[in-house]
Amino acid sequence: MKTKREGGAFKIAISGKSGCGNTTVSRLVAETLGYPFINFTFRTLAEENEISLEEILPLAELDDKWDREVDRRQIDLAKGHINGCVLGSRLAIWLLEDADLKVYLQADSTIRTQRIMQREDGDFELVRNFTLMRDRADRERYLRLYNIDNDDYSFADLIINAGKFNAEQIAQIIVAAL
Repeated sequence: MKTKREGGAFKIAISGKSGCGNTTVSRLVAETLGYPFINFTFRTLAEENEISLEEILPLAELDDKWDREVDRRQIDLAKGHINGCVLGSRLAIWLLEDADLKVYLQADSTIRTQRIMQREDGDFELVRNFTLMRDRADRERYLRLYNIDNDDYSFADLIINAGKFNAEQIAQIIVAAL
């Protein structure tokens, strides 16, 4: 972790795969600290383009512009907040190089599937298979686009097993670490 910024404002990057709780935890940390919460995702871009997440993901596999747009916009938003922010995204800890605290949330696929089903419903096996397919596709794209292996998060300042704690507890751990 870096030293305290002037004025005590920090940039915090929180990453994890789908269902780990990065969005919920990032929002809670931002609220606790009074910082802006930044979470520009494929889901956001899909909504802007009036298509579903399921429609945009195959497009992203065929055309790098989708990934680059999501990543550029979230980093631009984070860099614009000189008085601190919390960036929650799949690649936040890799792309927000000047983050003062880089946090990775991990959980096994069963826990992630259960959490995704709580917010989206569906058949367990179908959701699990889609989630694992998405994990593989994301990893392949990140390697190709940025030479980032999102299975290697060993450089993170803090790695939290999101399967052992609820979102509020995880947010408290992050704020305490900061």
